[in-house]
Amino acid sequence: MSVLSTLEGVFSTVFSNIFIQLPYPEGDLNGQTVIVSGSNQGLGLEASRHLLRLGVEKLIMAVRDLKKGEAARQELLKSTGREESSVEVWLLDMDSYASVKSFASRAAVLPRLDALLANAGLATNTFIVSEEDERTITVNVVNTFLLVALLVPKLRDSASKFNITPRITIPNSALHYIASLGQLDPHYKSSIFESLNNKETTNMMGRYPLSKLLVLFGVRAFAYQFARSKAPLIIINTPNPSFCKSQLTRETDSAGLRIGEKLLARSTEEGSRALIHAIMADEKSNGQYLTNCQVHSPSCIVTDGKGVMFQKAFFAELVAKLEKIAPGVTTCF
Repeated sequence: MSVLSTLEGVFSTVFSNIFIQLPYPEGDLNGQTVIVSGSNQGLGLEASRHLLRLGVEKLIMAVRDLKKGEAARQELLKSTGREESSVEVWLLDMDSYASVKSFASRAAVLPRLDALLANAGLATNTFIVSEEDERTITVNVVNTFLLVALLVPKLRDSASKFNITPRITIPNSALHYIASLGQLDPHYKSSIFESLNNKETTNMMGRYPLSKLLVLFGVRAFAYQFARSKAPLIIINTPNPSFCKSQLTRETDSAGLRIGEKLLARSTEEGSRALIHAIMADEKSNGQYLTNCQVHSPSCIVTDGKGVMFQKAFFAELVAKLEKIAPGVTTCF
Protein backbone atom coordinates (compact mmCIF):
# COMPACT_ATOMS: atom_id res chain seq x y z
CA MET A 1 0.00 0.00 0.00
CA SER A 2 1.33 3.45 -0.93
CA VAL A 3 0.45 6.81 0.58
CA LEU A 4 -0.68 8.11 -2.81
CA SER A 5 -2.89 5.07 -3.39
CA THR A 6 -4.47 5.47 0.05
CA LEU A 7 -5.13 9.18 -0.52
CA GLU A 8 -6.67 8.45 -3.91
CA GLY A 9 -9.04 5.89 -2.41
CA VAL A 10 -10.10 8.17 0.43
CA PHE A 11 -10.55 11.22 -1.81
CA SER A 12 -12.56 9.32 -4.43
CA THR A 13 -14.94 7.97 -1.77
CA VAL A 14 -15.50 11.30 -0.06
CA PHE A 15 -15.92 13.16 -3.36
CA SER A 16 -18.31 10.55 -4.75
CA ASN A 17 -20.54 10.38 -1.71
CA ILE A 18 -20.78 14.15 -1.24
CA PHE A 19 -20.98 15.42 -4.80
CA ILE A 20 -22.23 12.59 -7.04
CA GLN A 21 -25.70 11.07 -7.12
CA LEU A 22 -25.88 7.81 -8.98
CA PRO A 23 -28.37 7.60 -11.86
CA TYR A 24 -31.63 5.80 -11.18
CA PRO A 25 -31.59 2.49 -13.08
CA GLU A 26 -33.65 2.38 -16.25
CA GLY A 27 -33.97 -0.29 -18.93
CA ASP A 28 -35.83 -3.39 -19.97
CA LEU A 29 -34.90 -6.78 -18.53
CA ASN A 30 -38.07 -8.49 -19.68
CA GLY A 31 -37.68 -12.24 -20.11
CA GLN A 32 -34.37 -12.46 -18.28
CA THR A 33 -33.31 -14.73 -15.44
CA VAL A 34 -30.89 -13.27 -12.90
CA ILE A 35 -29.22 -14.78 -9.82
CA VAL A 36 -28.44 -12.48 -6.90
CA SER A 37 -26.47 -13.89 -3.98
CA GLY A 38 -26.78 -12.32 -0.55
CA SER A 39 -30.16 -10.97 -1.65
CA ASN A 40 -32.18 -11.09 1.56
CA GLN A 41 -30.70 -7.86 2.96
CA GLY A 42 -28.61 -4.79 2.21
CA LEU A 43 -27.37 -4.04 -1.29
CA GLY A 44 -28.49 -7.42 -2.61
CA LEU A 45 -32.07 -6.84 -1.49
CA GLU A 46 -32.24 -3.36 -3.03
CA ALA A 47 -30.61 -4.57 -6.24
CA SER A 48 -33.20 -7.35 -6.39
CA ARG A 49 -35.96 -4.77 -6.04
CA HIS A 50 -34.59 -2.82 -9.00
CA LEU A 51 -34.28 -5.97 -11.10
CA LEU A 52 -37.92 -6.86 -10.48
CA ARG A 53 -38.98 -3.30 -11.28
CA LEU A 54 -37.04 -3.50 -14.56
CA GLY A 55 -38.93 -6.60 -15.59
CA VAL A 56 -36.79 -9.69 -14.97
CA GLU A 57 -38.90 -12.76 -15.60
CA LYS A 58 -37.18 -14.83 -12.92
CA LEU A 59 -35.16 -13.63 -9.94
CA ILE A 60 -33.23 -16.31 -8.07
CA MET A 61 -32.50 -15.15 -4.53
CA ALA A 62 -29.44 -17.11 -3.40
CA VAL A 63 -29.35 -16.99 0.40
CA ARG A 64 -27.77 -18.78 3.35
CA ASP A 65 -30.94 -18.71 5.47
CA LEU A 66 -34.08 -19.86 3.64
CA LYS A 67 -36.43 -18.47 6.28
CA LYS A 68 -34.92 -14.99 6.01
CA GLY A 69 -34.85 -15.36 2.25
CA GLU A 70 -38.55 -16.14 2.11
CA ALA A 71 -39.35 -13.14 4.31
CA ALA A 72 -37.34 -10.93 1.95
CA ARG A 73 -39.08 -12.50 -1.05
CA GLN A 74 -42.50 -11.64 0.34
CA GLU A 75 -41.39 -8.08 1.03
CA LEU A 76 -40.08 -7.74 -2.54
CA LEU A 77 -43.27 -9.12 -4.05
CA LYS A 78 -45.36 -6.73 -1.98
CA SER A 79 -43.28 -3.65 -2.83
CA THR A 80 -43.03 -4.39 -6.56
CA GLY A 81 -46.44 -5.91 -7.22
CA ARG A 82 -44.86 -8.76 -9.13
CA GLU A 83 -46.37 -12.23 -9.42
CA GLU A 84 -45.36 -15.03 -7.04
CA SER A 85 -43.63 -17.00 -9.80
CA SER A 86 -41.19 -14.18 -10.53
CA VAL A 87 -39.04 -14.83 -7.46
CA GLU A 88 -37.53 -18.04 -6.11
CA VAL A 89 -35.41 -18.53 -3.00
CA TRP A 90 -32.53 -21.01 -3.25
CA LEU A 91 -30.04 -22.12 -0.62
CA LEU A 92 -26.45 -20.95 -1.10
CA ASP A 93 -23.88 -20.94 1.69
CA MET A 94 -20.71 -19.23 0.45
CA ASP A 95 -18.81 -20.81 3.34
CA SER A 96 -19.25 -24.24 1.76
CA TYR A 97 -17.78 -25.77 -1.40
CA ALA A 98 -20.55 -28.38 -1.40
CA SER A 99 -23.27 -25.73 -1.20
CA VAL A 100 -21.79 -23.75 -4.09
CA LYS A 101 -21.54 -26.87 -6.24
CA SER A 102 -25.07 -27.96 -5.35
CA PHE A 103 -26.44 -24.50 -6.19
CA ALA A 104 -24.65 -24.46 -9.56
CA SER A 105 -26.00 -27.92 -10.42
CA ARG A 106 -29.51 -26.69 -9.74
CA ALA A 107 -28.91 -23.57 -11.87
CA ALA A 108 -27.69 -25.73 -14.74
CA VAL A 109 -31.26 -26.90 -15.44
CA LEU A 110 -32.78 -23.42 -15.60
CA PRO A 111 -34.38 -22.67 -18.99
CA ARG A 112 -31.97 -19.73 -19.30
CA LEU A 113 -29.55 -17.65 -17.25
CA ASP A 114 -28.74 -14.07 -18.21
CA ALA A 115 -26.73 -12.74 -15.30
CA LEU A 116 -25.11 -13.40 -11.95
CA LEU A 117 -24.79 -10.68 -9.33
CA ALA A 118 -22.35 -12.31 -6.91
CA ASN A 119 -23.14 -9.92 -4.09
CA ALA A 120 -22.62 -12.14 -1.03
CA GLY A 121 -19.58 -11.01 0.91
CA LEU A 122 -18.01 -10.91 4.34
CA ALA A 123 -16.07 -8.38 6.43
CA THR A 124 -14.77 -9.66 9.76
CA ASN A 125 -11.92 -8.98 12.16
CA THR A 126 -11.91 -12.57 13.45
CA PHE A 127 -9.56 -15.15 11.94
CA ILE A 128 -11.55 -18.35 11.30
CA VAL A 129 -10.66 -21.10 8.85
CA SER A 130 -13.52 -22.06 6.53
CA GLU A 131 -12.95 -25.02 4.21
CA GLU A 132 -9.22 -24.62 3.38
CA ASP A 133 -8.74 -20.89 3.87
CA GLU A 134 -9.38 -17.96 6.17
CA ARG A 135 -13.10 -17.32 6.00
CA THR A 136 -12.95 -13.92 4.24
CA ILE A 137 -10.86 -15.44 1.46
CA THR A 138 -13.16 -18.46 1.20
CA VAL A 139 -16.34 -16.38 0.90
CA ASN A 140 -15.20 -13.27 -0.97
CA VAL A 141 -12.69 -14.88 -3.29
CA VAL A 142 -12.47 -18.66 -3.66
CA ASN A 143 -16.15 -19.59 -3.53
CA THR A 144 -17.15 -16.47 -5.45
CA PHE A 145 -14.95 -17.50 -8.37
CA LEU A 146 -15.95 -21.15 -7.94
CA LEU A 147 -19.57 -20.08 -8.42
CA VAL A 148 -18.60 -17.98 -11.44
CA ALA A 149 -16.69 -20.82 -13.09
CA LEU A 150 -19.43 -23.37 -12.42
CA LEU A 151 -22.08 -21.11 -13.98
CA VAL A 152 -20.10 -20.27 -17.12
CA PRO A 153 -21.39 -23.29 -19.12
CA LYS A 154 -25.01 -22.32 -18.41
CA LEU A 155 -24.35 -18.68 -19.25
CA ARG A 156 -22.72 -19.62 -22.54
CA ASP A 157 -25.52 -22.03 -23.38
CA SER A 158 -28.03 -19.23 -22.81
CA ALA A 159 -25.94 -16.90 -24.95
CA SER A 160 -26.12 -19.32 -27.85
CA LYS A 161 -29.81 -20.15 -27.50
CA PHE A 162 -31.15 -16.64 -26.87
CA ASN A 163 -28.57 -14.48 -28.67
CA ILE A 164 -27.63 -12.59 -25.51
CA THR A 165 -24.40 -11.44 -23.85
CA PRO A 166 -24.50 -12.77 -20.29
CA ARG A 167 -23.04 -10.75 -17.45
CA ILE A 168 -21.26 -11.47 -14.19
CA THR A 169 -20.94 -8.70 -11.61
CA ILE A 170 -18.92 -8.94 -8.39
CA PRO A 171 -19.11 -5.88 -6.11
CA ASN A 172 -15.83 -4.23 -5.14
CA SER A 173 -14.67 -1.43 -2.86
CA ALA A 174 -12.40 1.60 -2.89
CA LEU A 175 -10.78 -0.07 0.10
CA HIS A 176 -8.73 -2.08 -2.40
CA TYR A 177 -6.61 1.10 -2.66
CA ILE A 178 -5.31 0.51 0.87
CA ALA A 179 -4.69 -3.23 0.53
CA SER A 180 -1.28 -4.42 1.69
CA LEU A 181 0.69 -6.55 -0.76
CA GLY A 182 2.95 -8.12 1.84
CA GLN A 183 1.09 -11.43 2.03
CA LEU A 184 0.89 -11.78 -1.75
CA ASP A 185 4.62 -12.04 -2.38
CA PRO A 186 5.29 -15.71 -3.21
CA HIS A 187 8.99 -15.22 -2.45
CA TYR A 188 8.22 -15.32 1.28
CA LYS A 189 6.02 -18.39 1.27
CA SER A 190 5.58 -21.39 -0.97
CA SER A 191 2.21 -20.00 -2.10
CA ILE A 192 0.00 -16.93 -1.80
CA PHE A 193 -2.82 -18.90 -0.19
CA GLU A 194 -0.41 -20.36 2.37
CA SER A 195 0.67 -16.85 3.27
CA LEU A 196 -2.92 -15.66 3.53
CA ASN A 197 -3.69 -18.51 5.93
CA ASN A 198 -0.87 -17.72 8.35
CA LYS A 199 -2.74 -16.49 11.41
CA GLU A 200 0.38 -15.09 13.07
CA THR A 201 1.21 -12.74 10.19
CA THR A 202 -2.35 -11.84 9.18
CA ASN A 203 -3.75 -8.38 9.90
CA MET A 204 -7.48 -9.00 9.90
CA MET A 205 -8.20 -5.26 9.84
CA GLY A 206 -6.77 -5.26 6.33
CA ARG A 207 -8.23 -8.57 5.19
CA TYR A 208 -11.41 -7.20 3.57
CA PRO A 209 -9.49 -4.63 1.45
CA LEU A 210 -7.08 -7.37 0.42
CA SER A 211 -9.95 -9.67 -0.56
CA LYS A 212 -11.30 -6.95 -2.85
CA LEU A 213 -7.88 -6.53 -4.45
CA LEU A 214 -7.89 -10.27 -5.14
CA VAL A 215 -11.38 -9.95 -6.66
CA LEU A 216 -9.98 -7.32 -9.03
CA PHE A 217 -7.14 -9.64 -10.00
CA GLY A 218 -9.60 -12.46 -10.59
CA VAL A 219 -12.07 -10.38 -12.61
CA ARG A 220 -9.30 -9.06 -14.85
CA ALA A 221 -7.94 -12.56 -15.40
CA PHE A 222 -11.36 -14.10 -16.07
CA ALA A 223 -12.21 -11.30 -18.50
CA TYR A 224 -9.02 -11.95 -20.43
CA GLN A 225 -9.86 -15.64 -20.66
CA PHE A 226 -13.43 -14.91 -21.74
CA ALA A 227 -12.33 -12.41 -24.38
CA ARG A 228 -9.83 -14.76 -25.99
CA SER A 229 -12.23 -17.73 -26.03
CA LYS A 230 -14.09 -18.70 -29.19
CA ALA A 231 -17.20 -19.30 -27.06
CA PRO A 232 -19.86 -16.57 -26.74
CA LEU A 233 -18.59 -13.61 -24.73
CA ILE A 234 -19.50 -13.24 -21.08
CA ILE A 235 -19.04 -9.78 -19.60
CA ILE A 236 -17.53 -9.77 -16.11
CA ASN A 237 -16.96 -6.58 -14.13
CA THR A 238 -16.52 -5.33 -10.58
CA PRO A 239 -18.31 -2.13 -9.50
CA ASN A 240 -17.68 -0.07 -6.39
CA PRO A 241 -20.96 1.07 -4.78
CA SER A 242 -18.82 3.24 -2.45
CA PHE A 243 -19.37 3.59 1.28
CA CYS A 244 -23.04 2.93 1.89
CA LYS A 245 -25.36 1.64 4.55
CA SER A 246 -25.54 -2.12 4.36
CA GLN A 247 -25.24 -5.26 6.45
CA LEU A 248 -21.69 -5.98 5.30
CA THR A 249 -20.08 -4.47 8.39
CA ARG A 250 -22.32 -6.22 10.90
CA GLU A 251 -19.32 -8.20 12.26
CA THR A 252 -17.05 -5.12 12.46
CA ASP A 253 -19.50 -2.61 13.90
CA SER A 254 -18.09 0.30 15.91
CA ALA A 255 -19.11 3.76 17.11
CA GLY A 256 -16.78 5.34 14.56
CA LEU A 257 -18.32 3.35 11.75
CA ARG A 258 -21.84 4.32 12.79
CA ILE A 259 -20.88 8.00 12.90
CA GLY A 260 -19.22 7.67 9.49
CA GLU A 261 -22.37 6.13 8.07
CA LYS A 262 -24.50 9.02 9.30
CA LEU A 263 -22.14 11.65 7.88
CA LEU A 264 -21.00 10.13 4.63
CA ALA A 265 -22.64 6.85 3.63
CA ARG A 266 -24.94 6.52 0.65
CA SER A 267 -28.30 4.92 1.24
CA THR A 268 -28.50 1.21 0.56
CA GLU A 269 -30.83 1.87 -2.36
CA GLU A 270 -28.46 4.35 -4.00
CA GLY A 271 -25.51 2.03 -3.52
CA SER A 272 -27.45 -0.74 -5.25
CA ARG A 273 -27.75 1.46 -8.34
CA ALA A 274 -24.06 0.90 -9.02
CA LEU A 275 -24.61 -2.86 -9.04
CA ILE A 276 -27.56 -2.63 -11.43
CA HIS A 277 -25.60 -0.36 -13.76
CA ALA A 278 -22.77 -2.89 -13.84
CA ILE A 279 -25.03 -5.83 -14.54
CA MET A 280 -26.49 -3.95 -17.51
CA ALA A 281 -23.19 -2.48 -18.77
CA ASP A 282 -21.80 -3.13 -22.25
CA GLU A 283 -18.57 -4.77 -23.42
CA LYS A 284 -16.49 -1.72 -22.47
CA SER A 285 -16.97 -2.80 -18.84
CA ASN A 286 -15.49 -6.27 -19.38
CA GLY A 287 -12.75 -6.85 -16.84
CA GLN A 288 -13.12 -3.34 -15.48
CA TYR A 289 -13.45 -1.66 -12.11
CA LEU A 290 -16.36 0.78 -12.08
CA THR A 291 -17.04 3.77 -9.85
CA ASN A 292 -20.02 6.14 -10.02
CA CYS A 293 -21.46 4.01 -12.83
CA GLN A 294 -18.42 4.60 -15.03
CA VAL A 295 -15.32 2.60 -15.93
CA HIS A 296 -12.57 3.83 -13.62
CA SER A 297 -8.89 2.98 -13.23
CA PRO A 298 -8.26 0.83 -10.17
CA SER A 299 -5.38 1.44 -7.81
CA CYS A 300 -1.91 1.50 -9.34
CA ILE A 301 -1.15 -1.57 -7.21
CA VAL A 302 -3.38 -3.45 -9.68
CA THR A 303 -1.95 -2.08 -12.91
CA ASP A 304 1.78 -1.56 -12.28
CA GLY A 305 4.45 -4.16 -12.93
CA LYS A 306 4.30 -5.68 -9.47
CA GLY A 307 0.52 -5.85 -9.63
CA VAL A 308 0.63 -7.67 -12.96
CA MET A 309 3.08 -10.16 -11.45
CA PHE A 310 0.88 -10.71 -8.40
CA GLN A 311 -2.23 -11.13 -10.56
CA LYS A 312 -0.53 -13.80 -12.66
CA ALA A 313 0.70 -15.70 -9.60
CA PHE A 314 -2.61 -15.42 -7.78
CA PHE A 315 -4.67 -16.53 -10.76
CA ALA A 316 -2.47 -19.58 -11.33
CA GLU A 317 -3.00 -20.62 -7.70
CA LEU A 318 -6.73 -19.86 -7.88
CA VAL A 319 -7.16 -22.04 -10.98
CA ALA A 320 -5.30 -24.91 -9.30
CA LYS A 321 -7.48 -24.55 -6.19
CA LEU A 322 -10.71 -24.47 -8.20
CA GLU A 323 -9.63 -27.58 -10.10
CA LYS A 324 -8.96 -29.34 -6.80
CA ILE A 325 -12.39 -28.41 -5.50
CA ALA A 326 -14.29 -29.22 -8.71
CA PRO A 327 -12.16 -31.12 -11.24
CA GLY A 328 -12.72 -29.86 -14.79
CA VAL A 329 -14.32 -26.57 -13.73
CA THR A 330 -11.66 -24.43 -15.42
CA THR A 331 -12.15 -26.02 -18.81
CA CYS A 332 -14.51 -23.05 -19.32
CA PHE A 333 -11.37 -21.07 -20.08
